[in-house]
Order: sequence, then structure tokens, then C-alpha cells
Amino acid sequence: MNADVSPQLLVNIFEPKTPLHDGAVIISENKIAAAACVLPLADDKDIAKELGTRHRAAIGISKESDSIVVIVSEETGKISVAKDGTLIADVREDVLKKILISNVVTKRFTIEKKQRKINIKNNKKDKEKDKIKEEEIKKD
Repeated sequence: MNADVSPQLLVNIFEPKTPLHDGAVIISENKIAAAACVLPLADDKDIAKELGTRHRAAIGISKESDSIVVIVSEETGKISVAKDGTLIADVREDVLKKILISNVVTKRFTIEKKQRKINIKNNKKDKEKDKIKEEEIKKD
């Protein structure tokens, strides 16, 4: 899809009886990468029998990837979060916001900061190489 994430688009995707309604939405790099995705189900014996396909898929994909999975119950509207194969059920909106900020926004900022440091180091090395080349040219 490669679409910008927006509340309106997410509401439209999950509108009942629409083509993209069933399945997961994959968000990566602040873009909706795909919709109507079928995720692998966790088949652990210790997962509660009351949990349905949506929750089992969330646990499964969070176990297999570095994703944070937000699950909204179609029946109750309750929100759950899965991370590293663990499900946190019935999450309040303020808690969800904290989870997302600490795991997505902070992580992205940290990665970008590390990349900037690497770029600065590489630029310094390039400048040093250029300076050495200039000195060699002056000698000749």
C-alpha cells in the first residue's frame, strides 16, 4: 500500500464487510505497508483457550518479529497489546499511548541518533582522507 497512516484510513480499512476488513494492517516506517494480512498463529499450549484467532496471531507475530501488535476486539472494542510473545489484555488508552511511545517513538529516535553519529564519524573520516590526498598532491 505504501500509504500514510491516518485515523481515517485505518477506520476505512477496518470497516466491516469491506475487502480489507479481515486480517492485519502492517505499519512500517510510518507507512501502511499492507492490509488484510494473514499472520502466523501461536499454537502454544499455555495460551488461554478463550483467545481467538486475532489474539493468537498477535502473539505469534510478536514472537517471530520485533513488532508491537495492537489488537482491538471486534466484539467488545477492548484493546490488547502483544510484544515478544506476551499479551497484555484490556489496555487503557493512556497505557497504550505510553507503550507505543516507549517502544516505537523512542526506539526510532534512538536508531536515528545512532545513525547520525555513524554519519558524522564517516564524514570526519572522509574529510581526513581528502586532506591527506590534498597534501600528497601538493607534494607532487
